[in-house]
Amino acid sequence: MIPSRQSFRPIQRVITLTDLPQEFSFIRRHFSKLAGPAALNLRDDAAVYTPPQGRELVIAADAMVEQVHFLPSDPPGTIGRKLLRCNLSDLAAMGARPEGWLLTIARPPGVTEEWFAAFSDGLLQDQKIFNVALMGGDTTSTRGPLVLSLTIIGSVLPGQAIKRLGARAGDGLWVTGTIGDGALGLRALQGDIPDPSGYLAQRYHLPQPRVGAALYGLASAAMDISDGLLQDAGHLARENHLGVTIEATSVPMSEAAQKCGETWLKTCLTGGDDYEILFSVSPEQEKRLAKNPVVNTTTGPVTVTRIGHFHNTFSGAKIIGKNGEVLNFSSPGWSHF
Repeated sequence: MIPSRQSFRPIQRVITLTDLPQEFSFIRRHFSKLAGPAALNLRDDAAVYTPPQGRELVIAADAMVEQVHFLPSDPPGTIGRKLLRCNLSDLAAMGARPEGWLLTIARPPGVTEEWFAAFSDGLLQDQKIFNVALMGGDTTSTRGPLVLSLTIIGSVLPGQAIKRLGARAGDGLWVTGTIGDGALGLRALQGDIPDPSGYLAQRYHLPQPRVGAALYGLASAAMDISDGLLQDAGHLARENHLGVTIEATSVPMSEAAQKCGETWLKTCLTGGDDYEILFSVSPEQEKRLAKNPVVNTTTGPVTVTRIGHFHNTFSGAKIIGKNGEVLNFSSPGWSHF
């Protein structure tokens, strides 16, 4: 007797999370909700992405290591959001809009499922704010601290990426937002300074990347501030073979930072974790900014402030105090090495 065609029909069943290897089920549980179309439901080894027509790609990567970039006691949701925002800040400084991102996790055995659930919920929250989605990534185990690495992909119109190179002698040095809140927030969390409103801690946990900042045609050069105002201003000056002088009294600080007093001035100027944009502006464009010192961003308008100027002396960066004296610090900012 010849078997019927129906006898050869393959058995079909739904694959559940319990059927998957632990790594794959971990990814499905916590990160499938973040995946955009390019991620192919996180089922393949790579994403498939079609760049926006007529735009150039801008790609950056940053890592965060436990006890180096965040405290073990930090809320996991804010750690995820800060990781994404730090990378978005790199795009913002170049005038790029976000298109997608990749995540790599080195997971030690002590980090719980509940921790990663809160971590991914935080990322989902910020994906909605900044209109970006996960494309893929990798997970691995480690016996060391938790390591989180994110690669961000953005785009700009051809030739419109704002680079570090482009400042000239006579340009003003400008900055978005306020300086010092993030560094003071860390010290507040460590118990070194009071923070009754929690504002400083919030600024440490959740920096505000200036995505969408309308700087093309206004800024001649730009970078974001991650390692400290003084150090990053020095990077911008050296890249352009210039010197830059900053007036300490012109550096914008929040009310909470001002209440900490001059004792914490060094922390504000060198501590880092600002994630504001530092940029040069020609004298002609400064006239425009002087009339309306505000730039629009994805999350709303932000005030910009002139804090110094570039000059021909190739001397890096220096800060002048309120009495005209040069302020000398043992270190200009954060360095990993």
